[in-house]
Amino acid sequence: MNRLSNNQDWRLPVDRLTIISLVFFLLAALIFLRLFKMQIIDYDNYLQAAEAQHLVEKELEPERGNVYIHDYQTGSEILYPLAISKKYYLAYAVPTQVKNPVLTARHLATILDMEEDTLLKRLAKEDDSYEPLKHKLEEDVKNEIEALQLEGIRFSEEIFRYYPEGDIAGSVTGFIGYQGDDLVGQYGVEGYWQEELAGKTGTFTFERDAAGQLIPSAERIRADQENGADLILTLDRSIQFTACNALKKTVLKHGADDGSVIIMDPQTGAILAMCSYPSFDPNKYNEVEDYNVYNNSTIFEPYEPGSMIKAITMAAALDLGKVTPMTTYEDTGSVEIAGYTIRNSDGQAHGIKNMTQVLEESLNTGAIFAARQVGLDMFRNYFERFGFGQKTGIQISAEKAGDIRNLTYGKEIFMATGSYGQGFTATPIQIVNAFAAIANGGKLMKPYIIDEIRYSDGEVKKSQPQFLRQIILEKTATTLSAMLATTLSAML
Repeated sequence: MNRLSNNQDWRLPVDRLTIISLVFFLLAALIFLRLFKMQIIDYDNYLQAAEAQHLVEKELEPERGNVYIHDYQTGSEILYPLAISKKYYLAYAVPTQVKNPVLTARHLATILDMEEDTLLKRLAKEDDSYEPLKHKLEEDVKNEIEALQLEGIRFSEEIFRYYPEGDIAGSVTGFIGYQGDDLVGQYGVEGYWQEELAGKTGTFTFERDAAGQLIPSAERIRADQENGADLILTLDRSIQFTACNALKKTVLKHGADDGSVIIMDPQTGAILAMCSYPSFDPNKYNEVEDYNVYNNSTIFEPYEPGSMIKAITMAAALDLGKVTPMTTYEDTGSVEIAGYTIRNSDGQAHGIKNMTQVLEESLNTGAIFAARQVGLDMFRNYFERFGFGQKTGIQISAEKAGDIRNLTYGKEIFMATGSYGQGFTATPIQIVNAFAAIANGGKLMKPYIIDEIRYSDGEVKKSQPQFLRQIILEKTATTLSAMLATTLSAML
């Protein structure tokens, strides 16, 4: 027993040494693995964390591109600004430096068009070192205040979007507004061309010491910002001004809810004027009573076009050789289709009439007669070829396609009502483009409003007229144009 006990006592230190060695080995292994993870696996993460302690990155904001229009009446290449970034001034106070708040408030109230009491409350904040007073001051206002040499009144520059033409082209330009915390283009070309106008943000990275001071000799990294592109529109300033003012007078004269005008070059598709009324001044976009006024009604608001569509119906019938200008039918004043009675707008029967007279007198029964000669399938086909039910692709935000689904159902009643412009919807831009095709020998062009894009690096992209398709034969377009000219003469 004693021998066994002695053997056990003799082996005990060896077992303890083994355990202690094993523990140290495991600890060393853990330390090694930790160092391996830090120095190899997580090296990039720790490097970034270390750099973050002494590297500072600042964003370099690009200048937003401008929007211009021509004035072809001047016969020159002078461009007129439609949307620009303009320098204004913020007036602010350092209340701790304002020695006479009452007198200072009295001087500023008239110039800033603010209540004297409101100003006094801001100027009298004794512990305040910065108190904004008013934004978007013009330079002459700033100069007037500076001439008073008011103690504690300071100015800082600020950039805002400015629209020199006001409400003459508000629905075309759109405006700059907040989307979350960012100022971005909304509606019109400002919204559609946001990416091109905004440009690209740059960065400037520099190194600072432990005290947060810039290290003069340290290497600095700069990625220059890319200023936004300038847009040159196809609009003619004189035509735009005349058209928009005429539209406003006409809407008010007749007590209409709204109206729109588009003037297009039929041979190219270039938009020379585009007006909506009511309109808005994008400089004061936040003062409108109804946000719907932001939408450009020439592309955004489909409606039943009515009797002007009789010309499109006649185009199909003429093009297929189903009628000529002198083809006649008997107008009994009404047509019965599928249990429905369709009458002329005046409710009268007009007897024997030819196709030119159908257009001159705007006879619903005559339009139905022409549509029946065309047939359901070809009638729908011609409307699609003219571009109805499809977006034109003009480069402004929020274009709508209109709705011609009724013409796809294969029912004669929908063809009949469609022949004189009811039962489907179209936008003003679609209607103008359809008639432009008739004036252009049956050639449908793509409407466009961007003449040039001028990038900050000097690159210029010039828009070219884009031919889409031949809708009707040239001789059909010539015949129909003569019929429409006769119709217009009869109305004058």
